[in-house]
Amino acid sequence: MISSILLTAAATVPATPVWNPTVGIIISVSSIISVLLAQKIKYPLVGPKLPILPISIPAFVGALALGHIIGIGIVLGLTNIGSI
Repeated sequence: MISSILLTAAATVPATPVWNPTVGIIISVSSIISVLLAQKIKYPLVGPKLPILPISIPAFVGALALGHIIGIGIVLGLTNIGSI
């Protein structure tokens, strides 16, 4: 049985955005920007290196994870105000 508090909270949750190319572009751009900014961290070359970028694999994965988190925030914010 679902608690009445959960049912009350569920009524106020905004709609979840449906994936479309705009969402993909926002996530991709935020991830690319975070990878470019990751080159400015204190130790970007600790660990195995990537052959193309001047950044290590752990820093690359961390930057992509941060880019996805930022991108999701942007998408949810734009969906909440009705732009997407």
